[in-house]
Amino acid sequence: MAKMIIAGNWKMYMDIAGSVDLVAGIKNSLPANLSCEVVVCPPFTSLETVNVLIKDSAIKLGAQNMYFEDSGAFTAEISAPMLISVGAKYVILGHSERRAIFGETDELINKKIKKAIVSGLTPIFCIGETLQQREGNITFDVIRSQVVEGLKGISEADVARIVIAYEPVWAIGTGKTASPAQAQEVHAFIRKLLTELYSAATAAGITIQYGGSVKPENAAELLGQPDINGALVGGACLKADSFLKIIQAAK
Repeated sequence: MAKMIIAGNWKMYMDIAGSVDLVAGIKNSLPANLSCEVVVCPPFTSLETVNVLIKDSAIKLGAQNMYFEDSGAFTAEISAPMLISVGAKYVILGHSERRAIFGETDELINKKIKKAIVSGLTPIFCIGETLQQREGNITFDVIRSQVVEGLKGISEADVARIVIAYEPVWAIGTGKTASPAQAQEVHAFIRKLLTELYSAATAAGITIQYGGSVKPENAAELLGQPDINGALVGGACLKADSFLKIIQAAK
């Protein structure tokens, strides 16, 4: 059975003071009997501060990106060992904003995923189609290509350590959300594809999150779909009360 994981991607929001307030609000009202794993992904500048604050809580720390080398002359990049040194357990890789704004390719994302796995971090591997691609009826072609290329050379044992986040690009930060039926259709396709690439048992155990304007009002219905095992939350994770309602919806 795949683990239910609710992760908050803070993107380029929250300075240190804002990070302290937000994580305190989440931690202080976190349900005692969680039915999911909770991950917060602050900006790099807040990782160490947040790690101290979530110590002895059920919250796990994630980062929003990393490079595939351990060290070197790569100005402004962050390595897996650096993330681990500040307590990170997860790292978001291949987010559509990284692909669209910063030109990240499937090949680069594949290198990052491999480095995360060998370093002991859990990659949250993001995939998803644009509005133009959906309207052109090539959603499944795009998803297949991103999954196959992103997981190239990754063994069955290692792929079991990956979280996949399906985020339709047209639904990120737009207020538009894929309907539960639309989201489930793509999640089922991803699960079937993973079965083809690996095995049914491995595919069944991989967490596939949905991301794209997830909010308290639609979380329960989305998370109730058979192949949706959590959410990668954007805007709604920047307020403790809305993020906590999504966590509650995971029940």
